[in-house]
Amino acid sequence: MATINSAFNLISGALDADQSALNIVANNVANANTPGYTQQVPNWQENSPVQINGVSYGTGVTETGPTSVRDRVLEERLQQQQQAASASTARLSALDSVQALFPPDSGSQSSEAGDIGADITGFFSSFASLEANPTDNSLREQVLSTARTLAGDVSNAAASLNAQRTSLDQEAESVTSQVNSLTSAIAQINRQIQSSSPTADAGVLEDQRQQDLSQLSQIIGINRVTTENNGISLTTTSGDMLVSEGTSYPLATGTVNGVNHFFIGTTDVTASLTVGGGELGGYLTARDQDIPQVLSALDQLAYGISTQVNSVNNSGSDLNGVTGTAANPLYIFSQPGAIAGSAATMSVVMTQSSEIAAAAAGEGSGDSSNASAMAALLNARIANGLTPSDFYSDFVTAVGSTVSQVQTENTAQNASVTQLQTTRDSLSSVNLNDEASFMQQFERSYQAASQVFTILNTVMSSALNLGVTTAVS
Repeated sequence: MATINSAFNLISGALDADQSALNIVANNVANANTPGYTQQVPNWQENSPVQINGVSYGTGVTETGPTSVRDRVLEERLQQQQQAASASTARLSALDSVQALFPPDSGSQSSEAGDIGADITGFFSSFASLEANPTDNSLREQVLSTARTLAGDVSNAAASLNAQRTSLDQEAESVTSQVNSLTSAIAQINRQIQSSSPTADAGVLEDQRQQDLSQLSQIIGINRVTTENNGISLTTTSGDMLVSEGTSYPLATGTVNGVNHFFIGTTDVTASLTVGGGELGGYLTARDQDIPQVLSALDQLAYGISTQVNSVNNSGSDLNGVTGTAANPLYIFSQPGAIAGSAATMSVVMTQSSEIAAAAAGEGSGDSSNASAMAALLNARIANGLTPSDFYSDFVTAVGSTVSQVQTENTAQNASVTQLQTTRDSLSSVNLNDEASFMQQFERSYQAASQVFTILNTVMSSALNLGVTTAVS
């Protein structure tokens, strides 16, 4: 009887194990479309055998619980690539808006800043026209009109760039609450995992934590460190702590030099977040690097044109024979005090076309030598060592080159993200065909164990009936 009882215990354990495995498969099928769910597989463990009269007898199997099929190294690689791709996506969007202000194909496109390249040519060409008839009032008005167009388009471009920078600043600030919400959630899940599954896969909790990590890595650059009891710590790419197991450290903002900076405690982590990746890194790179570089180039152009045109005009005589002085200058444009800010403040301050000094000092109103000198500025190296047209052409080319480079990087990074996601999904996502196969396998195993149980029950009944024949099906 002891042998039959042992067989009953053994096959009952097999039925329990098969039932548990079937439940795991059913749960996989039910969650096949659940975002972030990781396939689970049953763990089979052979029970320790027993020794009877020197002979070893097996005691069956135990299903010890499901384990999620995950590759943490692969998941970390995916997070790192997501950080890079999100950063270049955010940066590319900002650069596209910048490039829209400066059409690369002069004359064939329009922008809210106008065509500055054509404005430059038109402005200096108006002096060439005035040269032919320096007393013609309509030609003088044409000079001021083209000057206003040039100054207006330059200052509008600068205003648009500053507006884009302000918008990026606001976008960067807006992600702070998302970061803090995710780091707080990760810290809380850490505490739950360390409490419930310190040495084993935590299943749903780990799926939730992985989902939060994936979202966080698309916002900011992070480094992940596994800690004791199945916990994790998170830092910025420069090592500033965001999460230490069950404790999160919030990200705060504060204004520095007119823009938002980011702090953890009292530490300014703006620089590390800029180069760290994620959406925030892309915003900050565009805000603190790309747009300031474009503004600086535009300032150099505006400064060179304004100061040189003002200088030449101030050295000649206007239609009334007046020569400009330090006290009463004959300036066409607002005179910049420094290069920085020259584009934003560029404007036409001359109100009377008669003040255009087409003649050289001391010459009559019919002289046009000074108009010739101003027309010649089109080919003079007055913009950071280049002619205005060449400087602007190189400037537009540089913007286009940066956009092209970031576009190439973004395409490659997104392709890498897609490849890694496909690899991860092939490993960790639920495949319904595989689950159907597992279902059949465990169902047959369950049926076989049930048949053995039926036979044992019949044998037991026959023994208890003391010789009365019992049918065995």
